[in-house]
Amino acid sequence: MEKLTFSFKNTKPVQHPVHVGVVASGDLEVIFKPTSAKETTLHIVTGSDGFKEVWQNVLTRFFDRYPLLADIEINDFGATPGVVNLRLTQAMEALNDEK
Repeated sequence: MEKLTFSFKNTKPVQHPVHVGVVASGDLEVIFKPTSAKETTLHIVTGSDGFKEVWQNVLTRFFDRYPLLADIEINDFGATPGVVNLRLTQAMEALNDEK
């Protein structure tokens, strides 16, 4: 089990919490929470060790496209980069649907 933390300088604050996904084999849960901080912070707990660079690449690509400002928690159980991107996008869409 590995714990990773990343920060991104983002500009679009989330207004309410969102929770998508489940912690299950090949899947993950993503929780977005509003923040008063000046940057997005992600706390990731993953059962797959040694993938920090892959996480960095997936997250950089996502936040280059969607500069959401939030505290984000991700609990991963071996999700592929495609599933990670899907869940992040699903959470972002849930934020927009509730407006």
